[in-house]
Amino acid sequence: MCPALRYRDAKAAIALLKEAFGFTGVVVHENEDGTIAHAELAHGGGTVMLGTLREGDDSEYDRALNALGPAQVYVVVDDPDAHHDRAVQYGVKIVMPLTDQDYGSREYAARDPEGNIWAFGTYAPATPTA
Repeated sequence: MCPALRYRDAKAAIALLKEAFGFTGVVVHENEDGTIAHAELAHGGGTVMLGTLREGDDSEYDRALNALGPAQVYVVVDDPDAHHDRAVQYGVKIVMPLTDQDYGSREYAARDPEGNIWAFGTYAPATPTA
């Protein structure tokens, strides 16, 4: 699965994800006006897709997407302490400090400027093969 998010300022979101959280850019397609039509960023074995909100677009799909609130995305990382320190150095708002969870994960959570929560930790859910 690949979460797909829309941002008012998708270029700023891409910069934050790359600089603060260590994502790598896979593809970025810009519209003629410089907004982001579609971007894909990778981290570990996962990908997030994102683009600029399409305000004024009158399709039912775009109206539904634009009405969504913030989301939470969980990302598996090997070293949450180093990851946390990088995010703090970048100035990201930490909403849950580094925490050792009862289920064995070490994790933290941060809020991006548009309200989405990005959680990073060592818990890796089992993925069925069939």
